[in-house]
Amino acid sequence: MECPKCHAREMEQVVFEGIEVDRCPGCGGIWFDAEEAQALKKFKSATEIDAGDALRGLEYDSVENVNCPRGHGKMMTVIHPDMLHIYFETCSECKGVWFDSGEFTDYAEGDVADFFKT
Repeated sequence: MECPKCHAREMEQVVFEGIEVDRCPGCGGIWFDAEEAQALKKFKSATEIDAGDALRGLEYDSVENVNCPRGHGKMMTVIHPDMLHIYFETCSECKGVWFDSGEFTDYAEGDVADFFKT
């Protein structure tokens, strides 16, 4: 699968708690098929899969017209309703989600501090 942001050719498969996600070795972004991000968020150590640099992830927030890596066309940029500083892309067809490097950690560790960030 090709990275939808930096277009690295080979995304690597990462398995955690029996759930396989795809991570880009180039930019560190992570592709979650439908419901995988919500399922992994339940595990405290799940943030270990988000091994990229959060500052580099911020650079990729500005990339527009992002295609679904599963081939379903353009994805929508969404702002998380409870954490307004987290922008991510989602595919309306397959319901997959793309988090830039560092965003899944922020999403998974969301707490009271997020209230003050927004």
